[in-house]
Amino acid sequence: MERQWSTGRSAPLTALVLLAGSLVAAAPAAADDRDGVPVPEVEWGACPADVPTGPYPLECGTVPVPVDYGDPDGPGIDIMVSRLAGEAPGERRGILMLNPGGPGGSGLSMPADLAALGAPADLLDTYDLIGMDPRGVGHSAPVSCGFTTDQAYYGNIPPYAVDDAAITDQAVTAEAVADRCAANDADGLLPHISTANTARDMDRIRSALGEEKTSYFGVSYGSALGAAYASLFPGRTDRIVLDSNIGDTFLGYDGMRRFGLGFEESFPEFAAWLARRDGSYGLGDSPEQVRETYFEIAEQLDEAPVAGVDGPAFRFASFIGLYGEPNYARTAQLWQALGNRDESAVQRRLDGPAGGGEEAAEPVAADNAWSAFLAVACNDSEWPEDLDAYRSGVAEDRERYPMYGAAPANVTPCAYWHHEPAEAPVEITGEGPDNVLIVQNLRDAATPYVGGVMLDEKFGQRSRLVSVDGNGHGVYLYGDNACAWNVTTGFLVDGEFPERDVSCGASANAGPESGSGSERLRTRTLDRLRDTA
Repeated sequence: MERQWSTGRSAPLTALVLLAGSLVAAAPAAADDRDGVPVPEVEWGACPADVPTGPYPLECGTVPVPVDYGDPDGPGIDIMVSRLAGEAPGERRGILMLNPGGPGGSGLSMPADLAALGAPADLLDTYDLIGMDPRGVGHSAPVSCGFTTDQAYYGNIPPYAVDDAAITDQAVTAEAVADRCAANDADGLLPHISTANTARDMDRIRSALGEEKTSYFGVSYGSALGAAYASLFPGRTDRIVLDSNIGDTFLGYDGMRRFGLGFEESFPEFAAWLARRDGSYGLGDSPEQVRETYFEIAEQLDEAPVAGVDGPAFRFASFIGLYGEPNYARTAQLWQALGNRDESAVQRRLDGPAGGGEEAAEPVAADNAWSAFLAVACNDSEWPEDLDAYRSGVAEDRERYPMYGAAPANVTPCAYWHHEPAEAPVEITGEGPDNVLIVQNLRDAATPYVGGVMLDEKFGQRSRLVSVDGNGHGVYLYGDNACAWNVTTGFLVDGEFPERDVSCGASANAGPESGSGSERLRTRTLDRLRDTA
């Protein structure tokens, strides 16, 4: 029997998904530092009406790239880029290319977003901030699997597998999605949506902007894209900042499974926040009791959903709630409503009434984001094809990470993808300039700390790791740790590259520390990773 995850029949499930907003063996993609192909200069103009620019003078233009870099004279597509020009041309250093993550996230508004988040004036004076919609996304030849509201699909993270039957049900759904993606790819673009090709597009953009080198700031999956660019084109990199890291140049099955670890590491801070407010929310007067409440609500919803929200959907909503403290209050309200089995309150928390009617199927708003995510994740690396591998992964992670591990270890459409990866993932090496700053919170639900340690280990002497005693997804500008801001700004603006790895304390007055403490933390994390591999 197919598990019903139809967004059309349960509007709350759609709302939960949208809360997220926001990866035959071939030779590895090799470093590419050849002379660039001539690319026409960008003609700047107004951005599309659906790109939020706020009060900032954002401009947009396009850069032509080949669909297949193995056939550079074949069919092409246009990549749309945006620019927030430096405010002091006399102090301009160059360009700072940006990516907000995903994969599948639109980045055209990111220059304006960073300015609105309080980017320092020196940063805005030093660089032209360059956003982009990566290939397959938004205004850059968007791909579509044709997701509609009558389909049984949960989104990028599989549903929590409450039992073995749920794995089998999800496999049926995942295979149907993979088939639909292939059938909907009339122009044959889908197999060419990958991290390596997007990195090559970035180099075309650099050339079109007339720059010999580029600096870069990428968050979440954007860390993988930046790591790929720094590895393919090391001689064309200036200052690289990789924030909230997934640990490599691709998001494969192992990377997905680390969401379970991220949940476990991030939850205690949320639990402590709730415990301090037990008089307001009544969800537990200690972190341990809050954890028990989580399991109680999940198990109740496994047996009897409320307003279309079942146990897996509740677990997913809680995962998104751990992205940062601004999400905590709304997540607590949802817990209250679900625990009280108050359908109207659940509907209010999710901004819409429960479904249940026979409405006509409509396109899913997240269709392009979901489709681009699948294209990149499935094309970048090989995924297990044997369903028993997923059963084993779910069983292991339910034991190791009981709060959420049985979700990201579950089956995705990549198990049934119709295209083999055209090339192995971009390999990270230590060859190139020492210019990669890796910033990472110690507690991050989506990209746990170990991802930053893994990436730092791969880059060797090229990188420095800034470990931040913070909780949430996003450190520089998206977070509020003063030490992390100062270290990152000092590097991007003044070229102050730390001599050693740096630790930033949680205190607002804490400054950067380097030395044995940071190294012990890094070593302990690597040891734990090896123990659980």
